[in-house]
Amino acid sequence: MTATMPTNRAAWAKSIAKPAQEFPLTPLKLRSGAIPEGLQGKLYRNGPARLERGGMSVGHWFDGDGAILSVDFADGKAHAIYRYVQTSGYREESKDDRFIFGGYGMVSPRAWWRRFGKSSKNVANTSVIAFPDRLLALWEGGLPHALDLETLETKGLENLDGLESSLPYSAHPKRDAQTGNIYNFGLTYGKNATLHLYCNDRQGQLLKKNQIELSGLPMIHDFVMAGDYLVFCVPPVRLNPFPMLLQFKSYSDSLQWQPKEGTEILVFDRHTLELVSRTQTEAWFQWHFGNGHTDRDGNVVFNFIRYSDFSTNQFLKEVASGKVKTHAPGYFSQIRLNPKTGTILESIQLFDQIVEFPTVSTLQIGQISRYTYLSMQHPNTNPDLFGAIVRYDHQTQTATIADLGPNCYGSEPIFVSDLDNADLGWVLTVVYDCDRNCSEVWIFNSEHLDQEPIARLELPDVIPMGFHGTWQSLTT
Repeated sequence: MTATMPTNRAAWAKSIAKPAQEFPLTPLKLRSGAIPEGLQGKLYRNGPARLERGGMSVGHWFDGDGAILSVDFADGKAHAIYRYVQTSGYREESKDDRFIFGGYGMVSPRAWWRRFGKSSKNVANTSVIAFPDRLLALWEGGLPHALDLETLETKGLENLDGLESSLPYSAHPKRDAQTGNIYNFGLTYGKNATLHLYCNDRQGQLLKKNQIELSGLPMIHDFVMAGDYLVFCVPPVRLNPFPMLLQFKSYSDSLQWQPKEGTEILVFDRHTLELVSRTQTEAWFQWHFGNGHTDRDGNVVFNFIRYSDFSTNQFLKEVASGKVKTHAPGYFSQIRLNPKTGTILESIQLFDQIVEFPTVSTLQIGQISRYTYLSMQHPNTNPDLFGAIVRYDHQTQTATIADLGPNCYGSEPIFVSDLDNADLGWVLTVVYDCDRNCSEVWIFNSEHLDQEPIARLELPDVIPMGFHGTWQSLTT
């Protein structure tokens, strides 16, 4: 059940109070420490950077126009560039400095009879994936936008050499470190929803696709790769399409929590994309998975952030206003199941603090991984954003916590292997300091996460809190 309490505008709200400002390629000043010589490559991050236009605010955090931060590390130095994704909707709205289109949590502000046709825009604001020759800005409601890896210039929509323009390419692809193949999905709506599965090669060429009809009109944000399987947990969130089609309500406001439907678990063979098992279980909601693998008995084990209901969507809506009042705790959890039958063998909570944005080393996606990195709320601060990062050790079942300090909030932590020393690893996060109203890149030693960052780099301007990022090493 959703609980609320009155609250004032949060300190971190200054970072989203006005549209973020782009900046050109700029050398970054070290505020403290030194950049490791073995940290060689590029950090890319995506997130909603414009939540207001012409005096009007967006309806949900998910509605903000996407902007990409690129931080290039080489020879102990760093340079950064920040640019908006120049989607067609962004360019059109920029001409008159007013919102024209609706989005995830807002309907078009135009007169009702003018909302039909192209009523929403691709905001390209959720995540990124780097190919050898281009960067893709991802958004789950449509195709990605291709950008130049160096300048972040927007090249246009990308169909990955085979996807129809009507098929979305979601924001959480999984890359197999051994083959380089990339797995992803998209969801389309008709009488029932259709789940589309894709496999692309390391260059982005479409190798294989499949589709399966789902029950009703659910929402799916992420999935998990576990050994030879792709696993989808379909939560009991259902779209009532009629208010949205009539342009009376947004997509978000047309979503309904229906716990009696339960959560459906779909297991696919990732080599053929064929369905292996399909089963119903108790209701929960999740945005994000951490990682998955198969154990010695051939069972699938995966972890994710589990919510008891869909109140997290209301919390994320409130983030856009800077005034959060909805309690929506998510906990790091794990399920073990028989992939052939879909039978759940074990379901446990791994960690007792409120967390989100689980990540692992990109070399271990779909395989057993000892460590998961997460963003964490400070204890006793719910509702709030994330003021700490965590390394959870699955072997010892312990957590190492980096407290970012008073009024400092971090982004999704990204683990990076040292280019010169396989025994070293670094954890990167972009931190917003409310007191100084500035953003920095912090670098932690992954083995000593609870110690001070080994380097803090000042960014030229504020980077609003965002969603997801990726790392491209020099060997990618």
